[in-house]
Amino acid sequence: MKRLLLAIILSLTAWTGAFGANEENQSPAILSIIPGQGGPGTTVVISGNGFSEQTTAYLGTNEIATRLVNPRQISFDIPPLAAGNYALYLRQGEAPPGRAYSFTIIPLKPAASSISPESISFCATGQDRIITVRGKNIQEGAQLLFDGAIIRSSRISAEEMTFTAPNVPGGLHQVQIKNPEEALSSPLGLLVVTRPEIRSVSQGADYVNHYELNIEGINFQHGSSLIVDGRRIQSGTTIPGERDRLQFLSCNRLVYQRYPYDPSMKSFRMIITNPSGEESDPVSVSAP
Repeated sequence: MKRLLLAIILSLTAWTGAFGANEENQSPAILSIIPGQGGPGTTVVISGNGFSEQTTAYLGTNEIATRLVNPRQISFDIPPLAAGNYALYLRQGEAPPGRAYSFTIIPLKPAASSISPESISFCATGQDRIITVRGKNIQEGAQLLFDGAIIRSSRISAEEMTFTAPNVPGGLHQVQIKNPEEALSSPLGLLVVTRPEIRSVSQGADYVNHYELNIEGINFQHGSSLIVDGRRIQSGTTIPGERDRLQFLSCNRLVYQRYPYDPSMKSFRMIITNPSGEESDPVSVSAP
């Protein structure tokens, strides 16, 4: 009788152990997947039952390590896979794969956070026209859009790109990052400033009946006018009865040929006006 009882106990112990082992190798059940789609780096939380430290997730044929939140919840981060639809399923140890669910990986969206400088002058040249765009998720092969059109640019890192601002009219222009899979960042604004600015006025060459004033600054244009105490002097044209002249040399320099009535020093105000109507701040000058 004792031998029979011992045999029964041993049989029950073996059966219980086998049942536990089978339970450990059973595929877990999925009740919800949140979110149902996402880009690389997104955290996905799966709720269900039967999860353990041995639970592994798959996206297609790609094995992904999971984190056990609790016996009814696991999570994983979407790896850098190409955008598209994938079969998402779980495996528990050596058990067969569980039921597959459709999961969509969306293109990784770049983020543009800042642009430097935020504004340039209309006549900026060389290094002054190089713009840096900073953000994140900038992939290899990313491009920059300027007012919706692709422009030549350089990817410095996953967080930085540079480009040379094209010659465009003044005003606010949009800059966006576009990853290879067509995902676009939100736009940033680059302001091209066309308002003229006088930075210095110095006396130049002196002739018998007139002398020159060199006007240095930014955003001077062909057709800009000089207003001297309310009197307009137009570059490139001659006003009947007006002897004074204005010469346009460059975006940064004008020459005012002044014919004074006498050599005594006088104080007067100068303003530059562009054809668009934008005016510089007035500058006070003391000269003959």
